Amino acid sequence: MTALASAPPRAPGAGRTPTEVGIAGVVKRFGDATALDSVSLRVPPGELYTLLGPSGCGKTTLLRIVAGLLLQDGGSVSFDGAPVDPVPSYERNVGVVFQSYAIFPHLTVRENIAYGLRARKLPPAAVADRVAEAARLVQLEALLDRMPAQLSGGQQQRAVLARALVIEPRLLLMDEPLSNLDARLRVQMRTLIRRLQRDLGITTVYVTHDQEEALAISDTIAVMDRGRVLQTGRPWEIYRAPANRFVAEFLGSMNVVAGRVVRPAGSGPALVDVGFGRPWAVVDGERLAPEGRVELGVRPEALRLGPPAEPSEGGNAVHGRVVEVAYLGSVARYHVAVDGDVTLVVEVHDPDFGTLHAVGDAVTLWCQPAKVTPLPSA
Repeated sequence: MTALASAPPRAPGAGRTPTEVGIAGVVKRFGDATALDSVSLRVPPGELYTLLGPSGCGKTTLLRIVAGLLLQDGGSVSFDGAPVDPVPSYERNVGVVFQSYAIFPHLTVRENIAYGLRARKLPPAAVADRVAEAARLVQLEALLDRMPAQLSGGQQQRAVLARALVIEPRLLLMDEPLSNLDARLRVQMRTLIRRLQRDLGITTVYVTHDQEEALAISDTIAVMDRGRVLQTGRPWEIYRAPANRFVAEFLGSMNVVAGRVVRPAGSGPALVDVGFGRPWAVVDGERLAPEGRVELGVRPEALRLGPPAEPSEGGNAVHGRVVEVAYLGSVARYHVAVDGDVTLVVEVHDPDFGTLHAVGDAVTLWCQPAKVTPLPSA
């Protein structure tokens, strides 16, 4: 008689329908300070949704309200359309990973991961199975009987992640989870988090101030400042078409050039007098005011050193002089003075070391009009 094969272990949360999160007009004040100013967001089911912004912008406050750890002064939070405002945090079934490891130093890794399951009074056999599977997901199987003091920072954060996932939460909330790790470990951990989130299909709200981290792992990014959401969208949408100067400069590096519209958008591109060389053509001229002062943004990688290969590619050209060079291996970064008050940053990827420009070299910069982004005021 052939023995029946046992079913493979089920990953925590696998097969569960992902949760949609609704945030409607949420307000939070601390005394006279407004931490959240009528914030409204929709987190689609199954997405990794990042709240990105500087310290003090309200992103952690919003996360804690979603978790039920903080009560808002106005507005509402819902899961799958059902309000959860009156529901205490321990009944919302959310997994939370904080910036600090919040790992129990007197418990083994196994006991730390099992903590939430034992609080739910699951049978010992079920606890053992789910802990083993959670440890496998974060690659801690061989370390389950170690104490936290015997783990590296990255291993401790993996244990905390396993503890959040093992309870099979309907929602995963992560507050700056990688900020205490060195650069190499941050990249490894964000890759692991993104892989697990995709594999499990769990809706995740992720808080960070790290622009590269947000771009690397997010399905959607909400850029916040001073308690308000300034822009939401896919990472490439926000990077390529920032809503205003704050978003442009916070999400990556951006050259900002002041100018004056001399020809509004019409049959062709708008023209903007930038004060050096010919007026710059702007394809997205509809976002410019018809007259008056404006600001234009150009990413460092959108600028090219040297004249265009074809006259038809001439676009927006300007002459300048190199005032600073930084060779970073995969990128050469030049600071080029094009006017007494204007210096543009240019990034050349995969540079040829033998042809690097030196400080003092006269150069020509150019960019395609489509790469110039009008920057409305915030």
